[in-house]
Amino acid sequence: MIGIIGGTGVYEIVELGEEIVYKVVETPYGPSPEMSIFQLHGKEVVFMPRHTLGHAKPPHMVNYLSNIWSLKKMGVEKVIATNAVGSMDESIKPGDFVVPHDFLDFTRMRKGTFYDDRTVHIDVTEPYCSQLRDILISSGNVIGNGVYVCTEGPRFETAAEIQMFRQLGGTVVGMTGLPEVILARELEMCYSSICTVSNYAASISPSKLTIDEVFEVVENKRKDLIRILSDSIKKIPSDNLCECENTLDGAEVDNFLEPEDL
Repeated sequence: MIGIIGGTGVYEIVELGEEIVYKVVETPYGPSPEMSIFQLHGKEVVFMPRHTLGHAKPPHMVNYLSNIWSLKKMGVEKVIATNAVGSMDESIKPGDFVVPHDFLDFTRMRKGTFYDDRTVHIDVTEPYCSQLRDILISSGNVIGNGVYVCTEGPRFETAAEIQMFRQLGGTVVGMTGLPEVILARELEMCYSSICTVSNYAASISPSKLTIDEVFEVVENKRKDLIRILSDSIKKIPSDNLCECENTLDGAEVDNFLEPEDL
């Protein structure tokens, strides 16, 4: 089963499918948003609106743990996420698509792990699934590398913050990529993101940043993004030849020492 986590501009992918049913999943972290389950290219696909229907939850209030847990419970093994981002590179323009290969996490208040009661240290040398990244890159005119910087939001970033992120190697900046990618990895799910560049970031943009600008660019690129997602779903193999399913191997600390041994 394939999962699509949709932000702004991709809800319409459900309309390409057949046999659409709707479901809410109860999780230990609260109920999921209402998900759409449908058939596309002979494969079962689950679409999850990240912000719930109507874009009701801002980025810092999204229940990321419930979202990822519910997809896993549904049987999803591969997740493609969509994100709207600002560019910190003048050569990457509004309207471009970027498939990031790494991230910098500048969120502050979000719960970022399922493992509070076990000591688990997952490897994130390669946080995004290379197989899914290759499929997305081959499915459209996209920029195939980039460092995604995630901020807490809901405000846009300051000019000084953007200059710092650039010096650290950041390429694009957004508010929804973390902890989503980490949580998927903790549950041994393949996860990759395709980002729509909706604007230049603060100090790079020649004008004041507005949410209207974001929605306008995303709407203009909506059909292209949906086509890339559809083509990618078609290319995803039925057999899983990816190491993402072995993420927890060697990640957990064994509690093998008795108190008298300490």
